[in-house]
Amino acid sequence: MERYSRQRLFSPIGEEGQKKLLESHVLIVGAGALGCANAEMLARAGIGKITIIDRDYVDWTNLGRQQLYTEEDAKRNIPKAIAAQNHLQVINSTIDIKGIVGDFSIDSEEIVKDADLIMDGTDNFETRFVINDMAMKHGIPWIHGAVVRSYGMTVSIVPKQTPCYHCLLQTLPSEGLTCDTVGVISPAVQMVASYQTAEALKYLVSGEVSKESVSFDIWKREHSIIDVSSLKRADCPSCGENPSFPYLRKGTGLKTAVLCGRNTVQIRPQQTQQFSLERISKRLHTIVKNLKVTPYLMSFQVEDVQMVLFQDGRALIHGTKEEEKAKRIYQRYVGA
Repeated sequence: MERYSRQRLFSPIGEEGQKKLLESHVLIVGAGALGCANAEMLARAGIGKITIIDRDYVDWTNLGRQQLYTEEDAKRNIPKAIAAQNHLQVINSTIDIKGIVGDFSIDSEEIVKDADLIMDGTDNFETRFVINDMAMKHGIPWIHGAVVRSYGMTVSIVPKQTPCYHCLLQTLPSEGLTCDTVGVISPAVQMVASYQTAEALKYLVSGEVSKESVSFDIWKREHSIIDVSSLKRADCPSCGENPSFPYLRKGTGLKTAVLCGRNTVQIRPQQTQQFSLERISKRLHTIVKNLKVTPYLMSFQVEDVQMVLFQDGRALIHGTKEEEKAKRIYQRYVGA
């Protein structure tokens, strides 16, 4: 406990609060800029179990703001969840850290059930709506965070106590801007993550959260706090009197999504499956270019695109925004 001595001296946490932190399990969805910053602070704070799920791998564009990763991670295209796990375990070897390479989706229900709190480290509305419905269904609080350019915001969402993400939809920014399209600066990331982590510690030791949304522009030194407690809707499909959890409905076939600002299409089978990358690489090695296989993913060039295939059957098709083209290439070279 000596490593947490300064934190224990902070009276709102103290000895009992530190014990609660060591017994807590936090799920972090997304290991990008916000996910990295939250994960490091929570690991150093002594959260007993941290699970990180992320669908992407480390590349050179991440290194300016995603603080856990190194040039070696980018050279080797290490999946972010694995790289984060490796670095966090060096930071704090006394806690349980698990990285999951995958897309957070309606198939992620099992990893949610065991969590005491969910941290939002994502960059898209679709995943946040899934987080929200999953959290409402299982009665697990989550802390939303968003950052782009020099602007950031965060709000805490607790089932049956606060408005949910669906309730707040009309009041949250919805311009569709991402750091891939308009950029972001690291100080804004750190500010959002600091608010998120403070709320996480507060909830885990006391069960309390703030009832306001916080937003700011760190470049302009503008800051705003809004009480959102009155925005809870009785007819909300996610947290109202008769919730239907609309974002937890299963579909069929391949699901495609154009990733904002990246000239990339993600392909995901509706049913998660485990692919043998070694077997697929043997089949493809004579018909594709620059084939590389790691324990977590394989990449190759075909036609005018680069495909990165993960073990769960998910793929990133770099070099196109055409979903039908991406689907055709996936079906031809991977199957399904």
